[in-house]
Amino acid sequence: MTVSFQKVAVIGAGAMGRGIAQIAAQAGSQVWLYDTQSEAIAKAREAVFQQWDKLQDKGRLSAEAVAGHKSRLLGATALKDLADCELVVEAIVEKIDVKKSLFTELEKVLAKTAVLVTNTSSLSVTAIAAALQRPALFAGYHFFNPVPLMKVVEVIAGLKTDPSVCERLTEFARQMGHTPVQAQDTPGFIVNHAGRGYGTEALRIVSEGVADFATIDRILRDQVGFKLGPFELFDLTALDVSHHVIEAIYHQYYEEPRYRPNVITAQRLAGGVVGKKVGEGFYKYVDGTAQVPAEPPVPVVDNLPPVWVSPRAARRMDLLQVLKNLGAKIETGASPSPEALTIVAPLGFDITTVAVVERLDPARTVGIDMLFEDGATKRRVLATNPATRADMRDAAHALFARDGKAVSVIRDSGGFVTQRVVATIVNIASDICQQRICSPQDLETAVTLGLAYPMGPLAMGNRLGPDSILEVLFNLQTVYGDPRYRPSPWLRRRGAIGLSLMHTEEK
Repeated sequence: MTVSFQKVAVIGAGAMGRGIAQIAAQAGSQVWLYDTQSEAIAKAREAVFQQWDKLQDKGRLSAEAVAGHKSRLLGATALKDLADCELVVEAIVEKIDVKKSLFTELEKVLAKTAVLVTNTSSLSVTAIAAALQRPALFAGYHFFNPVPLMKVVEVIAGLKTDPSVCERLTEFARQMGHTPVQAQDTPGFIVNHAGRGYGTEALRIVSEGVADFATIDRILRDQVGFKLGPFELFDLTALDVSHHVIEAIYHQYYEEPRYRPNVITAQRLAGGVVGKKVGEGFYKYVDGTAQVPAEPPVPVVDNLPPVWVSPRAARRMDLLQVLKNLGAKIETGASPSPEALTIVAPLGFDITTVAVVERLDPARTVGIDMLFEDGATKRRVLATNPATRADMRDAAHALFARDGKAVSVIRDSGGFVTQRVVATIVNIASDICQQRICSPQDLETAVTLGLAYPMGPLAMGNRLGPDSILEVLFNLQTVYGDPRYRPSPWLRRRGAIGLSLMHTEEK
């Protein structure tokens, strides 16, 4: 098979550039790797060669294939060495002036038909191309680290990019073994845009004193199925990278409340507590292992009170069955007895609001998050209100832990933890579709491959029900009065008429 670009240059010998050069050479292109530091080129080539040797040792590549790959990965000593290249991929520092200067120089030495692309993750493709003589041949080509393993690449058209350029780049991505997704030139493109809800909402929850870092991480792993909790993820990516991305997208969207940064990351960045690579972030690390505080023990309660469940509880029948399986004594009256533990299960509202609206004794009222079916989760999450008695809190904890399932008890919060984070993720994804930044299908592909979510955000919204997500968002707005939680028109309209969030209008 003939590759879309026979001669390719990659500028920047860091991990990103090295990875792009590796997969391009594997696809069959002749690749020149260039960096202003010549020693970096030699180190990068040697690192890639070692990767191929390991794959050969494991039997995943033949000796002939490895020899061919190595012969196609060359070093360049100057920009003029790239004169014959049909495609140049820039993977250097995220500074727009530096990138503009580089591409201006490249236009002087390359053929007028050469395609130039930037691997920027957060800068405007259109703005970088503005200084070029041939902006029609310029596009974004955003890979993710580590490039050989992260199989998604965003193909981004600037305002003046010729559509045929994106078509060629899309095909070349497939030839390199990656999955291309098409995106418009907007802050964060698809993946970094869609990922805004996960960490920023978790930071807001911490800043309200609802729960600590470890508890939030446990809840989102065990209730939703995320591979890493948000604070584990922050520690892995490091705040000297992720905080700047959060701020960049927020400001590029002219202070859109959905993307609002948080003082917590700013303070920790200023203090140098940026993550695993320095041994301390949201967790401390010993020999690379996070030191996670132990979970609070399950209280010992000798005599459990009877339980009364609000008739307005979400998934009430599921909740009643859980209580029955746990051996609870369930009251069935129109109101709880004076001795009863009162259980509510709101969507979006906090426990305080529910107790007041339903005229329940707040001292005996505890909430449980029933956004997901109980059988689909590995953890139950309870919430108290400021007046909840300690004995009622402990009784609820002991009761819901009877079958061995993990239980977290948090302070009062509109939408608990899971509801807030999931609804924010679904809402931002819906608005990406509303803005026509990409198709719903490409969004789902980009997020599942680029962020490793257990399912795409639109699929998650469909599974839980767009109407339930809307209820969470509307009620969060009521509790917090924050436009951050206003529903996207995409979500609101499809939820109102019972359509899938993947549904697009007829052309």
